Amino acid sequence: MSESFGTRHEGMPSEGMDPTFYRSAAEAAAAPRETLAYVVAFDRAGERPDALTVLDVDESSEDFGTVVGWAELPTRGDELHHFGWNACSSALRHAGHDLGPDGLQRRYLLLPGIRSSRIHVYDTQPDPRSPRLHKTIDAGELAAKAGYSRPHTLHCGPDGIFLTCLGGPDGAEGPGGIALLDHTTFDVLRAWETDRGPQYLSYDAWWHLNQNTLVTSEWGTPSMIEDGVVPELLLGQKYGHSLHFWDLAEGRHQMSVDLGAEHQMVLELRPSHDPDATWGFVGVVISTADLSASVWRWHRDGTDWRVDKVITIPAEPADPSDLPPALQPFGAVPPLVSDINLSVDDQMLYVSCWGTGELKQYDVSDPATPREAGSVHLGGIVRRSSHSSAPSEPLVGGPQMVEVSRDGRRIYVTNSLYGAWDDQFYPGGVGSWLAKIDTDPASGGLTLDERCFPHGDDFRGLRVHQVRLQGGDASSDSYCYR
Repeated sequence: MSESFGTRHEGMPSEGMDPTFYRSAAEAAAAPRETLAYVVAFDRAGERPDALTVLDVDESSEDFGTVVGWAELPTRGDELHHFGWNACSSALRHAGHDLGPDGLQRRYLLLPGIRSSRIHVYDTQPDPRSPRLHKTIDAGELAAKAGYSRPHTLHCGPDGIFLTCLGGPDGAEGPGGIALLDHTTFDVLRAWETDRGPQYLSYDAWWHLNQNTLVTSEWGTPSMIEDGVVPELLLGQKYGHSLHFWDLAEGRHQMSVDLGAEHQMVLELRPSHDPDATWGFVGVVISTADLSASVWRWHRDGTDWRVDKVITIPAEPADPSDLPPALQPFGAVPPLVSDINLSVDDQMLYVSCWGTGELKQYDVSDPATPREAGSVHLGGIVRRSSHSSAPSEPLVGGPQMVEVSRDGRRIYVTNSLYGAWDDQFYPGGVGSWLAKIDTDPASGGLTLDERCFPHGDDFRGLRVHQVRLQGGDASSDSYCYR
């Protein structure tokens, strides 16, 4: 991090500053709602180019719920997965930026290929419906300058783009970690860590800016994930089961918290949006003790950090004949919590149960004691619940990546997890679908929007993974002011 980390843009916003750089979570929630959603789609076979697609989500539009933009990658075999903006509200935490009309903007989307280790940068201007390829960062640059491969998740930070990677250079097993990229040139600068301590496995990274703390989670190395879950490694408790806490300014490891070896695959991190808070949630895919999934809360305890389980979601008994081979010996469907998302006002937590085909909503106004407030079923390994707009069509896959609008009223879910894992748990195929779900952020409850359910041929046979919303969403930004 630069020496200017910790300074802020005080006073009124700069003239001409990108209006989607919100000074606070409340300002973000009150801003105009999104009219477009960007969705990455990939070809499992790697024979066709992956694509950045654009979905019309303006409820007053004649095109509402349809794909209105399509930008094919120039390469094949990338497997687009997570992606994100080059800059966001966290830019207000660092005084070195030019925030004038020609300066830093939320304009470019970076699309890492989790299999190819290439990163494609797309410009959403001047026509947000027609993103244009701006730059490609090849795997060699990522390996040479940062020592990493298999880029997974990125977050726009105060003075750079933080890109978490699962593997070492050229696909080596590890350690995984964070590559730091320039906000505007997209050059790979270096590995972010200066002292990684015991950290080896990587997955997500996010922070508490005002506490100078970064948190990372753990999945597995490339060989542990690229061909599906390895049963021997899962039952041997070899996947990630710890959180790591770091000095954000110095890139120095400070503390690890082991959740217990049975709690396998500690994935999505969702810190509070309140910049002065010191808590957040992380999802755990599966327990080897009983196939349950769980959500844990981290919080500061004096000078240390504690992590406590606050939600347990049990497996559901099932006839082995209805299960894929990997699950038949267990006679049950694990929830497989693969994503979580926290509303911008820190009041509602959304939990994707990809295995059982359920999106759960929890009231987390008291983050230590979540209370279930809503639920909707879509797909599932056994249940295969249909969408209300097509009740005669059983769905495969399940709610996987979940994104929440800034005002907390709209939730978007997609159904593909990761190509090899899709095939393992849904061996008949997962298809391709995206669902929009409405809620009242004050009282909770989930309702499917029957007008917004693009699926099948709408995505030209490609599988869809993550959604980013125009102007930012619940998992795009870090806010600097209360």
